[in-house]
Amino acid sequence: MSDNLREQLLVLPAYFQGHLVLTLIAMTLGITVSIPLGIWAAQSERVKRPLLTLVSIIQTFPSVAILALVVALLGGRIGLVPAITALVLYSMLPIVRNTVTGLETVSSDVVEAARGIGMSSRQILVKVRIPLALPVIIAGIRTAAVWTVGLATLSTLVGATSFGNYIFTGLQTRNLVAVTVGSLAAATMAVLLDSLIGGIQWLTEHRNERTSGVYSRVKTAVLAAVGLSVAVVAYSLMPEEEVDFVVGGKGFTEQYIIAGLIAAELEQAGFTVEQRLGMGTEVVYEATANGTVDVYLEYSGTVWTNIMGRDDNPGRQQILDEVTTFVAANDSMRNAANLGFQNLYALAMRKDRAAELGVSAIDDLLPVANDLVAAGDLEFFGRPEWLKLREIYGIDFGEKLTFDTTLMYTAVDERQVDLISAYTTDGRVAYFDLLLLDDPLNALPPYDGFLAASESAMANPRFVEILASLENKISDEAMREANKIVDVDGGSVSEAVGYLQSLID
Repeated sequence: MSDNLREQLLVLPAYFQGHLVLTLIAMTLGITVSIPLGIWAAQSERVKRPLLTLVSIIQTFPSVAILALVVALLGGRIGLVPAITALVLYSMLPIVRNTVTGLETVSSDVVEAARGIGMSSRQILVKVRIPLALPVIIAGIRTAAVWTVGLATLSTLVGATSFGNYIFTGLQTRNLVAVTVGSLAAATMAVLLDSLIGGIQWLTEHRNERTSGVYSRVKTAVLAAVGLSVAVVAYSLMPEEEVDFVVGGKGFTEQYIIAGLIAAELEQAGFTVEQRLGMGTEVVYEATANGTVDVYLEYSGTVWTNIMGRDDNPGRQQILDEVTTFVAANDSMRNAANLGFQNLYALAMRKDRAAELGVSAIDDLLPVANDLVAAGDLEFFGRPEWLKLREIYGIDFGEKLTFDTTLMYTAVDERQVDLISAYTTDGRVAYFDLLLLDDPLNALPPYDGFLAASESAMANPRFVEILASLENKISDEAMREANKIVDVDGGSVSEAVGYLQSLID
């Protein structure tokens, strides 16, 4: 067994537990809400159409957008609550629809016969229609369960542990073993959960055979599986020993490395640490502001443009000073350390493609931009930096595509796109022999890396001392080499962390 696979299997129990808890709680709440709504809709035409339309509309919303909206509505809260809320919303459509369908397909002759023997409407519903509709309702629950297992992988984006930790980290660090383990684990859980609910469905369809040996064995197996699942969830929800600090991070390699470095430094000092990685900028910023996350790597240019809404560029030091003042005054965060490196956005092209077009700076693109295909990371073309660059240079591209960062570099290398929004500390810039285009009009602001820390964490003098020891200890070249260890050389995040620690020590 390779070291990489062994490393992934070591965290499998924790990821399995997190994913199962998310799925089962979401499904339980989804069933509890959806079946009564379906019953109500089946008995009222005035309710049925608006309700089915509403749950259908919810289903059409992109799952990532639902997660972002839920986090925003919860005031930046991350973890189980926003993840479960989003999963419940996504589980509703098949359960509500199948409940309505199941109840409506009960034969009218059966209903009339029940009414003829004196049953009330409530008795007919409870003792006749629901039992007969149960197989159809459970079929909807099976569909919802499979969907929920798959969608739960996205919970990583809001700081909840799931198999998505494997997938997102693996994609960003080009670790196909992690991606494969996470994908297979999620698929296996979906199959097992579907089989369990299928067993319940079989029992409802064969309830008249309760004395048979097969029925008894299936019932025993189903009850054992349900009991085990409930025990896992109950154990997971028991109060755990709180860690001293939570280190957050966004969803790309540099963030994983710096988060790992912070965690290693704190653990060496005797603190217990939890890492919550793969979150979006707004999510991790809000989580740190409200104290859910204690520290993470932020960039001065990101706060300047995305949070403060500024589009001017008064210079590197002034931006860093004003950002430091702003986060303290408005969001109760502190700049615990300026790490010393910048990770600037820059437009990048293959050198041979740039030579073909005679391009060395952004303004050189103006005559040919409408014929070019540009690729950005998941945020770039929606960020103020791009809007400002477009305004200052009066430039736009014939086609703009959005990629995961790993695939973005591959796309430009294979000439699938003409240029990308690269990062200046990314080791892949040199590996793919890319040219970073000059920005003569300074449209893109500076991006000094600093440690944004919560006010509560900064109340700990030892925490402050440890982070302050990282002040100006990481140069652009050192960060580029650390990123290269993971993105180009195929090393692990822990190896990159070790490299940086060797420089700091």
